[in-house]
Amino acid sequence: MKPGFLLAVAALILIAAAVAAALKRGGGRVSVPTKARPLMTRREQAMYWRLKQTFPAAVILAQVAFSALITSPFKHRNRYDRKIADFVLCDASMRVQVVIELDDASHKGREAQDSSRDELLITAGYKVLRFPNVPDAEELKTLVAPLLSGQTAVSPDTGKPLVAV
Repeated sequence: MKPGFLLAVAALILIAAAVAAALKRGGGRVSVPTKARPLMTRREQAMYWRLKQTFPAAVILAQVAFSALITSPFKHRNRYDRKIADFVLCDASMRVQVVIELDDASHKGREAQDSSRDELLITAGYKVLRFPNVPDAEELKTLVAPLLSGQTAVSPDTGKPLVAV
């Protein structure tokens, strides 16, 4: 055999051994830089505490994955598998009563996407309310309490239904 060929084979063996050793040390995974972040924004925290104050008997869940709320044939799950509901109000038996979305500036111009998100939840049988700002306790009682009793909430400004049931 030619000496150049033997050198090339030896070099390949050394490279393969180095790659194998690196993979073994790292478990084959690439390190991803991560850091903790707050679970909720200040506005979302204010809304959470307002909901707790207004509905003390309710179980308030925050940042709930749509995949925990709805299911569908596997081929359709990509329509909602990365979507999150801001708040879910449940009764003591953990049955969902109302899904609440708190919109912020990032929702401007995204009304069609928001409507599509709401439609997914409504089609699954959920009641959905959207708020542009953190409402006061009285407004929450006025809008959410009818939904808890199976009625349709209406806008105090327009008199139109706020949710399709």
